[in-house]
Amino acid sequence: MSVISINGLSFGYDGAEENIFENVNLQLDTSWRLGLTGRNGRGKTTFLRLLTGELEYRGKITASVDFYRFPYRPEDESLPALEIIRSICESREDWEIDCELSQLGLDGSITERPFNTLSGGERTKLLLGAMFLAENRFLLIDEPTDNLDADTREAVGDYLSSKSGFILVSHDRALLDRCTDHIMSINRNSISVTKGNYSVWQREKELADSRELEENRRLRKEIGRLTDAARRSAEWADRSERKKIGFDPTKTEKSLTRRAYEGAKSKKAMARAKAFEDRSLKAAEEKSKLLKEIEKADTICVSPLKFHSNVILGAEGFGLAYGERQLFENMSFTLRQGEAVALCGKNGCGKSTFLKYICGEREGITFSGKLILPSGIIISYAPQSADHLKGTLSEYADRVSVDFTMFLTILRKLDFGRQQFSKRLEDMSAGQRKKALLAASLASRAHLYVWDEPLNFIDVISRTQIEELIKSCRPTLIFAEHDEMFRRNVGAEEIYL
Repeated sequence: MSVISINGLSFGYDGAEENIFENVNLQLDTSWRLGLTGRNGRGKTTFLRLLTGELEYRGKITASVDFYRFPYRPEDESLPALEIIRSICESREDWEIDCELSQLGLDGSITERPFNTLSGGERTKLLLGAMFLAENRFLLIDEPTDNLDADTREAVGDYLSSKSGFILVSHDRALLDRCTDHIMSINRNSISVTKGNYSVWQREKELADSRELEENRRLRKEIGRLTDAARRSAEWADRSERKKIGFDPTKTEKSLTRRAYEGAKSKKAMARAKAFEDRSLKAAEEKSKLLKEIEKADTICVSPLKFHSNVILGAEGFGLAYGERQLFENMSFTLRQGEAVALCGKNGCGKSTFLKYICGEREGITFSGKLILPSGIIISYAPQSADHLKGTLSEYADRVSVDFTMFLTILRKLDFGRQQFSKRLEDMSAGQRKKALLAASLASRAHLYVWDEPLNFIDVISRTQIEELIKSCRPTLIFAEHDEMFRRNVGAEEIYL
């Protein structure tokens, strides 16, 4: 057991108006199973890159362990998997490798296959096993379960829960609950570390937010009282000044020295009033500095179009095949207005293909059975990948024909800072690009919303916002998503392919 010591860490990307990290001081134990969470764009992946020394920074990071970062990109993916493993943990015996891979549900024969022939799930499990076999290692694991099916997620979750000595960046709340004993949260103006898993952190965060909101209310009352006092003092000084010059002593007063007396008296009063005003304003300013910037999950509202028929989509004994390969068959369901259907199943079973088929992408695909899709249905589609997004937000909104103001409003509520509105999409994080996809879909008024793995790279607070939107606005929705908690929270009917 040792400590990763971070002192005075400051970092900002060239051209950015503000640093991502400013004078950060942390002590992290190398035996922890540390979950790292925070809004998209707050610097979670950047933090991992700083630990590995990939980025230059101010301050000091000291550790007695070697950092291994996942995902790992082998230089030559055509090599046998065993050679890839040995490039990571060269001193391990074959039996040790076989034993480690078996914990992940992998057969030892997988090491004989070329790495580039392995599925995404097999690659993830094999690389994680190799990294945990490395000596004197501390793993930096960045989104290991994105794009993985439920079975592979389960295997990875079981494996990580049996290990220690890692930082896990994930927006999968169930995975964070299973695998972590500490949570580090990158907040708007601070970084906090909580002992416990995600649920413990969430409860403590809600309690802390409640206390800080109450303190904010008290401070705002005090600021208002001080500001009013300063205003009244300024008004009193003005009245005193008007009194000083508001009469002619030769006509209204027998004493010709009265004007000088009133002037001196008013001058002293104004000095006292000015001093009191300055003290009140300074006190109000000091109180304002104590106000907390609490992470907010603003409510998002949309207005789906109403269709003249209650049934929006349905299937009766439906199946799809791509060429000679049968993807699935005998699928049956009915999707009515205001309902949600979640497609479930292993990767490659045809979920994405079916969603594209609904949207009219049918080249090379044959079907069986019956698909119910009334004519005149307007569909809003959010694809799985956001890698194709380029250009400015305005250009993207024009390309997909959505109301730009509505688009920006949704992005703002999903924690896009105003400075991010000027960035190009290709310069944004994966989570921010995914939010742009979802915001464009939500800004489109449609009868049916079709989403393919909408939560990939989306932070936990935004996931909660999207859940609340679906529950309150009831868009008619069919989607594929591996996040079991999300499917359950939105009340979706689950259809297994």
